[in-house]
Amino acid sequence: MTVPQMPQPAATDVPTELAETETRFEVASQWQLIWWKFRKHRLAVISLWVVVALYIISFFAGFFAPKTADPSNLQTPRYTPPGYAEQSRYVNAPPMPIYWIDDGVFAPYVYGYKKSRDPKTLEETFVIDYDRKIKLGFFVRGDIYMVGLHGIPISPLNNLKVTWDVHFFGPINPADPFYPFGADDVGRDMLSRLIYASQVSLSVGLVGVVLSMLLGVFLGGLSGLIGGWLDNLIQRMIEILRSIPDIPLWMALAVAVPPKTDPVLVYFGITIILSLLRWTDMARVVRGRFLSLREEDFILAAKLDGVPTRRIVMRHMVPSFMSHIIASMTLAIPGMILGESALSFLGIGLRAPVVSWGVMLNKAINVADIAQLPWMLLPGAAIFITILVYNFLGDGLRDATDPYH
Repeated sequence: MTVPQMPQPAATDVPTELAETETRFEVASQWQLIWWKFRKHRLAVISLWVVVALYIISFFAGFFAPKTADPSNLQTPRYTPPGYAEQSRYVNAPPMPIYWIDDGVFAPYVYGYKKSRDPKTLEETFVIDYDRKIKLGFFVRGDIYMVGLHGIPISPLNNLKVTWDVHFFGPINPADPFYPFGADDVGRDMLSRLIYASQVSLSVGLVGVVLSMLLGVFLGGLSGLIGGWLDNLIQRMIEILRSIPDIPLWMALAVAVPPKTDPVLVYFGITIILSLLRWTDMARVVRGRFLSLREEDFILAAKLDGVPTRRIVMRHMVPSFMSHIIASMTLAIPGMILGESALSFLGIGLRAPVVSWGVMLNKAINVADIAQLPWMLLPGAAIFITILVYNFLGDGLRDATDPYH
């Protein structure tokens, strides 16, 4: 008589897909792990695309702007833009609503404006002129502009005289007025000026953060690596810089900088000043990392092998927390943009003819203008959106680079 055999449970092997996933994570580099974690932060990914779009629009400002930033001061000699004589008729004109469908087909257009006097207040206002339909189109010819970052005073592309006249979107007839975001106090298109102003405001943030990062990593690394009297000196210098209030410093700069200073010097000076005031946070972070890393086994082993100190710093110590530096830089860019905008808004930073969001926002410093011309606050909205997406992007990078998150 045979005893029936009980069925043995099958061996529970790890599924192939799970094993492959675990292998991927085990052999992945630090940057791959950061990217995989960053992709899970949906808001940060969206912010990354918005930031990329902002810099693309900024670099090709002439193409994306319907008009030039200042038709009265074009960089192309002996050229008067069509319709410039009509510009004065649209001083402080309100935004023109865009209609996308005409007679059942896709054919964008706007209506022109005509002036009318209010019988009660006798104030001159703009009313829609339904007899004047201005047809719009994509990739239209218009004002001649120079290709590149020509809104930035120190741009190396200023010496390249590459001109073009094709615009992404605008009136089919270049002489027709087009003010989708309204006009300023001299009849210039607000949308075009916002796009051109982004070249200065966005570049100040990037250049300033790079300079402050280099300064902070260098001085913070010296402080943490060498220590002793040099560490005390650098830390005391950091405390002195952090104790200086911003507003009195800006007022002193306003007195020191003459009103007719070359915009190149003003741009360069503001970038340097913002960098000198913002490197302290990075220096303290780097100092703390160096203090902890210099006692690690792999650093001590490199020293015992006779590896030069510079090679240890550049090949082992700094790369070990480079992801943290990038996240800190991303979170520091909004502060740089706000600093430039605040200086220009108060009239102690960049000045016309340089166009930046702060310079444009200075036009809305009067309360009466804000009440009657709310579109003058659009540069503030651009600053707000840029700061917001940079903060979301920085939060995503910080979470992705945090090994304990």
